[in-house]
Amino acid sequence: MWLLWIAVALLLLKALGLGPFADLSWWWVAASFGAAFFWFEVVERRLGLDKKKAFDELERAKQERIKRTLQEARRPRR
Repeated sequence: MWLLWIAVALLLLKALGLGPFADLSWWWVAASFGAAFFWFEVVERRLGLDKKKAFDELERAKQERIKRTLQEARRPRR
């Protein structure tokens, strides 16, 4: 995600013409977005990071359900 933030920052700095980024070639901006695309579409899938994130979210939801169920079971019923 940091790669995407860098690309957006470069785009804004170039578009606003701030500091040394005003003279920066648009190819650097395009290359940063290309690198972010490559990371998310190729590298993350190759390393299984996209599946790991999804699995972690499912595991977190499962743990919350278990915790909620245990709290309800401990609560006295009328």
